[in-house]
Amino acid sequence: MSKPLISALAQFAAATAGRNMTKAAYVAVGVGILSMVLLTDNRANEASGWVTGLLWACLVYFVFEWLVRLRHMARTGRLALYMSSSAGIVDAIGALAVPAALVLGIEPKTAWLLSVLWVLKVVPGIPGLRQLRRVLVLESGPLVSVLVIFLMVVFLASVAEHFLERDVQPQTFGSVPAALWWAVVTLTTTGYGDVVPVTPLGRIVAALVMISGLGVFGLWTGILATGFAAETRRDNFLKTWESVSKVPFFAALGPAAIADVTHMLRTMELPARTMIIRKGAQGDCMYFIAAGEVEVDLPGKKVQLGEGAFFGEMALLGNNLRGANVSTTKVSRLLVLDLVDFRVLMARHPDLAETIDAEAKRRALENK
Repeated sequence: MSKPLISALAQFAAATAGRNMTKAAYVAVGVGILSMVLLTDNRANEASGWVTGLLWACLVYFVFEWLVRLRHMARTGRLALYMSSSAGIVDAIGALAVPAALVLGIEPKTAWLLSVLWVLKVVPGIPGLRQLRRVLVLESGPLVSVLVIFLMVVFLASVAEHFLERDVQPQTFGSVPAALWWAVVTLTTTGYGDVVPVTPLGRIVAALVMISGLGVFGLWTGILATGFAAETRRDNFLKTWESVSKVPFFAALGPAAIADVTHMLRTMELPARTMIIRKGAQGDCMYFIAAGEVEVDLPGKKVQLGEGAFFGEMALLGNNLRGANVSTTKVSRLLVLDLVDFRVLMARHPDLAETIDAEAKRRALENK
């Protein structure tokens, strides 16, 4: 076997040994799920051999992936931790579920339905899943309270409809368990229409249940939306704090002052060669460079400003028209301070105001 091939296989095995999904794994999941779906279609009987072959290929890959990770974890002394983790359990299910079903004598078409479990492998790579889990944990109290209200309304409604409709519709409301189906469908506002109250009081109860359903799901939506908004603000605050703390201009500030500044600033991620400021435009904010570099196009020269520098303050201190074009020279992260927040910040921190004013005067002299 040639050295380049051995090297490529070694790199592939090293990438597979990691806990994250590789591109090959995503392809295997996609091909495997699609093949499983095609195998259930009787119209694809002629191609069933190819479809089954693709499923076997995907299964071989997932078995290989699982074995490589087992070997890697055994070498690093984390085998027990991996096997008891959610990722290890999902990997084991993906590798063993279908073979186990086939060994137990389950019909192949039915056994291959278990390949739908391969989709669980992409769950850790879903953006925001950790944020969703944190929101669910933090808001578990209110969410459970609304769930209790939901169950109470379902049970009370089913009992009420059983009492009001049992003599008129004994087939559908003859028992509380039978009425529960109607209560759940009505409270979720699904409204299949297969079971409908016909008595006046039964319809009044149904109307109240439908209105309650809107309220219950409105509460759930509001709780989750508020939780996501709070979590997003928290993440943005932490990211902005990290960027602010790296700017030398704010290095002398204490934690309380940095927190104050962080609440005022917003972050911009810009690619290279992006125009930030145009000469003659109205100035309503200034910028601090957290990472990257910008180029200021002055008459007769161009000036590069790097990490920790700031620009755009001239328009906020005097004439509010921009005096030069400014664009990024590389991928940059900027912290933006709007005019109103600029004035508040200068009032709260006179030392910052003096520094910015001195820098503005220095640049004004240089530009003459």
